[in-house]
Amino acid sequence: MECLSSVLAPKTCCFHRPYLNFHPISMGCSVSFLPSLSSSFSVPFRGGVPTLKKSPTAAAAATEAVETDKPTIHDTVSPKKVLIPIGYGTEEMEAVILVQVLRQAGACVTVASVEPQLEVEASGGVKLVADTSINSCTNEIFDLIALPGGMPGSARLRDCEVLRNITSKHAEAKRLYGAICAAPAVTLQPWGLLRRKRITCHPAFMGKLSSFWAVKSNIQVSGELTTSRGPGTTFEFALSLVEQLFGESATQEVKGLLLPSEDQPRKEFNEVEWLLDHPPHVLIPVANGSDETEVVTIVDILRRAKVNVVVASVEKSLQILASHGTNIIADKLIDVASEFIYDLIVLPGGLNGVKRLSKSKVLKKLLKEQKSAGRMYGAICSSLTLLHKQGLLKDKKIVVHPSLSDELKIEMVDGAKVVIDGKLITSKGLITATDFSLAIVSKLFGHARARCVAEGLVFEYPRS
Repeated sequence: MECLSSVLAPKTCCFHRPYLNFHPISMGCSVSFLPSLSSSFSVPFRGGVPTLKKSPTAAAAATEAVETDKPTIHDTVSPKKVLIPIGYGTEEMEAVILVQVLRQAGACVTVASVEPQLEVEASGGVKLVADTSINSCTNEIFDLIALPGGMPGSARLRDCEVLRNITSKHAEAKRLYGAICAAPAVTLQPWGLLRRKRITCHPAFMGKLSSFWAVKSNIQVSGELTTSRGPGTTFEFALSLVEQLFGESATQEVKGLLLPSEDQPRKEFNEVEWLLDHPPHVLIPVANGSDETEVVTIVDILRRAKVNVVVASVEKSLQILASHGTNIIADKLIDVASEFIYDLIVLPGGLNGVKRLSKSKVLKKLLKEQKSAGRMYGAICSSLTLLHKQGLLKDKKIVVHPSLSDELKIEMVDGAKVVIDGKLITSKGLITATDFSLAIVSKLFGHARARCVAEGLVFEYPRS
């Protein structure tokens, strides 16, 4: 079965996403904003210049701290400082995985918006909120600048003169910098920062690079510059940057937390068809403390496959603060989202996030109705504990994060990243989130669609 034209967009990093309506905005980056964790803002104008102001409800929301699920590796007095700029159309998986892995390693990561506002809609429609404006970074010295890809995100970064000046001075000082996906070709090359460097990028952009210097590898380190190919290689990219910042020992410790494995992609029991006669409608509930990589990976990949995904907050506000400090804005509140029927409900992990999901009576009612109606549901990492408490894992075969195996006390399947049992799908954690999401795509649309999406991610996926 050939890949339909409707799923070819992911092959070019989803550069033609239907969720994005491109609005040309001047990229002078001349307006400075204050960093915030708020859920809503008002933007008054003073002398023709917009200034950011927190609303009272946002201020209240910002006071609620969310602890990270795992300790950082290097929590020093002077941590390594990292800048990750984002813009309209940035690839969300690349941005969020970079932030989470580097923070987990102990880096002080600043996510800076090159747009006139802190809220940025990424290439797959996920709304992220930056920590600050790029203007506030002009006098900072960073140990690493890492550019996520995506389109038009890479072009937005390229056209920001402030970011160009920061990155050029940074490179001239022989400090570490990196780029992934479209960013090496679209952003760094016009800035003249690829000269005499071996580089790689997303396959769709290899033709824009000099054939003499271009390398078809997942990771390419050339002096201070590190480049990589796409969302499916972002963990490798992030770990390479961790090693250059902190050394091999720290990298091995972070790998241990991520729990990489050589397990087979999936095992299936009590096989039933998931194919539908309409576009799938999927609900992903989120809360303060949800794991951002799991949330963003599932949303991004399902939307690449043309699934109608709704991200619903169980908090009082749409904006949630994820487990490693990433601010995400949901599409709806859970009360509003509950008015609709979903073909599939998927729970992301994150210990503190799952605790908060467990407090939502609306969500628990939806899950019970989902099971009783014979519809699909799934969970990854620690969110299986919520299904277990609701009695939704009874007589089911599952796979779970190793740290939770004793708590659940039910039959576990060994040797698989993803386990499907009838209309239940489960997976281990953030390092298996891509396998988990592609397994869902395969069940909903067939193997060919999942393989098309995997190619766009530059992710190794079984041929059959």
